[in-house]
Formats: sequence, structure tokens, C-alpha cells
Amino acid sequence: MKILFVLENYYPNIGGVETLFKNLTEQLVKKGFEITVVTNRFSKDLAKQETINYVKIIRLPFYNRYLFTFLAFFPLIKYAKENQLIHTTSYNAAFPAYLCGLLTSTPVIVTFHEVWSKLWFRLPYMNKLSASLHYVFEWFLLKLNFYKWIAVSDYTNGSLVDAGVSKDKVITIHNGIEYAAFEKVGQKERNDNPIFKFIYFGRLGISKGLDILLPAVELLSQERDDFIITMVIPKTPTGFYKRIIQTIENLNIEKHIEVRSHLPWEVLKKTISQSNAALVPSYSEGFCFSAVEAMAMGVPVISSNKGALAEVISGKHLIMENHDAQSLADCMDKALNNQWNHTPKKKYPLNECIEKYISLYNQIKL
Repeated sequence: MKILFVLENYYPNIGGVETLFKNLTEQLVKKGFEITVVTNRFSKDLAKQETINYVKIIRLPFYNRYLFTFLAFFPLIKYAKENQLIHTTSYNAAFPAYLCGLLTSTPVIVTFHEVWSKLWFRLPYMNKLSASLHYVFEWFLLKLNFYKWIAVSDYTNGSLVDAGVSKDKVITIHNGIEYAAFEKVGQKERNDNPIFKFIYFGRLGISKGLDILLPAVELLSQERDDFIITMVIPKTPTGFYKRIIQTIENLNIEKHIEVRSHLPWEVLKKTISQSNAALVPSYSEGFCFSAVEAMAMGVPVISSNKGALAEVISGKHLIMENHDAQSLADCMDKALNNQWNHTPKKKYPLNECIEKYISLYNQIKL
């Protein structure tokens, strides 16, 4: 089967969505599928076209994801005609993919990560006009007649149905990871340093709770001095990155925060595994690779419990009582005092994720 993936971002961009589709496309190739990825060329340093692990990648020169939404349709038509199925994702890639499928009579399925609905108006770093436009665009996407909607968690499944998507068209396929690679690292690396090491890692997103994390560090630093947080974040978006650095300086918490960027994957895994706890203070999560990867390495998680976090968090963990800086600081203090909650561990194996996608593909009438 020949499948066209239309994605606003793909490797080497980092994030949960990119992790899912890199894993999925590369595993599908091993299973005999012919895969083409059309994505955004977000940097001039990236090749316009290349093959990575037998996945053909075509990058369109729009750089901006909003331009991709409205202009990618034109070059996409050619590739849609050459494939039997289109697989896309929320948010910005979904509209051009749907339009190409409509005009070429190619079935289109969409992996939807989370529905934010009115959460758009409660997010930080976003003005009312921008929130309103994103809200309307999401509402518009939810009205499109995709062949199937894949939810990456039961939480997202319920959110899609609540938003008006037909229950018969929604299927849950949890994201998955290759546990052996993470567990092996976790067994090798442990932190014996008397300084407690927290870690936050992932993309710079307005929903990630960084507006809560940094003030929480300031609050905790007034009571404790025996901790440090490693923040592994990209330097893009540039404006957002500079804002985070400026906030750290304004709060006078530089000695408690180490900022690192663009770490190689193996170095990142080692850095996570050497930490005592991972921080996930998000406003919402559709799945949360960061939490699942940390748990796989035996690193406990402090979580906001928002969205799918309540579904995927397990093992050794702490949950914020309220979604504010004081509650996060309180949880971090409990972690420093080794006051953890424990629940049976959950797992989301990559092979189960891949097999469920293949089963779905095989059910589609081409």
C-alpha cells in the first residue's frame, strides 16, 4: 500500500507528534508499505527532498505552519494522485490534506491529538484575537468529514465525540514507545548526587505550563536550596525562548535552572535517566510522550493531571492539587522529601500501536 503522510512538522523537528510519525512511518516501511511524507521545510538547512530510513521526505518551502495550511494544497495534489491513502494530523496539515483527498477521491484519515475548545481562551502567551482565530479554526476542522479520526488516548476520543464527531468514525490508538531502549538506559543511569535533579523536556508550547513552572521554582527556592532543574528546550520559536530566559533572569532563579538545547537523542535519554523526577505541568495533553518516556526509564513524574495525563500517568508519581505555581512547588517539595504516590504501572508498546494502525489501513476501502 502506498500512503502519503501530510504533516506540518516531521523529524528533525522535535515533539510528541514528530515522535509518533517518525516511529510509525519507519515501522510501516519495514512492513512493506511505501511511504511518502510531505512536510514543512522549517529551516533552510534542511534538504528539499531526502530519504531517511527508507522513508521518502519532501519538504515544501513555506517555513511557517500557517502558510503550509493554506498553500500546501497546490503541490500536494500531485502526490495525492500517486498514493492510495492520505494520513494527516491536527492541526495545520489537516485542511490541505482533506482538500486534496476530496479532489482526488483519496481516503483521508486524521490523527487528532487533543481538542482544546474553550481552553484556547485560558492559555498564557496568547492574546484574545489569536485565541479566537485558533478556536474557530479548530471548530472548522472538527466539521470536516474525514474517513476516520484516530484519537491518541481515550481522553481525546471522548473530546472528539463531545465536539460533534460521529462516535462511529473515531478510534483510539494510543501512541507507543519502544520500551527496551528506554528501560536499558534507565537501568544504567542513576543520580547519586545530593542535589535533587528535576527535568523538564519537550517543545516550547503555550500549553506546557512554563508560566507555572518558573514561578514554582522561585517559591521552592525560598525554602530549599538542594535542587536544580534541567530544562531541555529548543531555541525556537525564538521569541518564546527569549521570553523564558528573560523570565528566569527576572525571577533570579538562574542557579536553580540549567537550560540546554538541541541535545542528541542518546544524550537526552541519558540526561532524563539521571534525573530524580520529571515535571509535566501542562494545561492539557493528548497523550504526553515526555511523561511516558520518563516513566519507562524509571523516572517518576510530577503532573498537572490535565487531559490524558490522568490516563497515562502511573507508577511512582505526584499530582498537583491545583493548576498553579504553589501546588507545583508543593509537589516538588514532596519529591525532595521522597513522599511519592504509587499505582500499578501502565505500558504503551510501540508494536501494539503499529499493528492497530496497520489493521485500520487494511479496513479502508480503496
